[in-house]
Amino acid sequence: MNEYERIGDGYAGRRRADPRLARTIADALDGASSVVNVGAGTGSYEPARPGTVAVEPAVAMIAQRAVASAPCVRAYAEALPFGDRAFDAGLAVLTMHHWTDWRAGLRELARVARSRVVLFTWDPECEGFWLSRDYLPDMLAADRRRFPPMGALREALGNARVQRVPIPHDCTDGFLGAYWRRPAAYLDPSIRESMSSFRREGFADGLARLAADLENGVWMRRYGQLLQQTALDTGMCLVVADVRR
Repeated sequence: MNEYERIGDGYAGRRRADPRLARTIADALDGASSVVNVGAGTGSYEPARPGTVAVEPAVAMIAQRAVASAPCVRAYAEALPFGDRAFDAGLAVLTMHHWTDWRAGLRELARVARSRVVLFTWDPECEGFWLSRDYLPDMLAADRRRFPPMGALREALGNARVQRVPIPHDCTDGFLGAYWRRPAAYLDPSIRESMSSFRREGFADGLARLAADLENGVWMRRYGQLLQQTALDTGMCLVVADVRR
């Protein structure tokens, strides 16, 4: 079963495109008139223009797409049902770590794209931020196994450019690092439900320590300086590769 068949309910309510990240991704697409958004979920970061097509395997996610969103095909990244060079660009946002074979998925993205492939993903070689590094190290280790490293992406795509993307303190897209300046949010089960990393077991002790440290002031003493920052490098990356034939 696709992971998002299990966790997809209510996903659209927390995973709303952040406008600053959306601009970064739109700039990387460089005005492509036709885009395939693979692993599209509920439609975050899709260009709102004719010529955009979404690909999503999970019925639970497709059901939450807005009526006005791009047409969506139920399919998998590893076997896209389109001809060669069918789109100007291929897009994949925080999805590769859910693919069965990310290398096959990237080959498919490059096959159906005429000009470029744009990925928004996480660098598993980063040190993590305070939550995963200091409270949930098992989660950090598991995510490092799930996400492809930047060197492997460069090798797979041939000429990829990697740009680190700092996350704003009030990010509206509820992925794992979005609440780095709002620590109490991680204690809210309804917020954690939209983060796939939390769908595994074994994090109760770390969350209990976080709750205690927020209560007794330890978190503030250790990390209070973060409250003065407007953005943080949590390891999120934009990867852009021109397709060469």
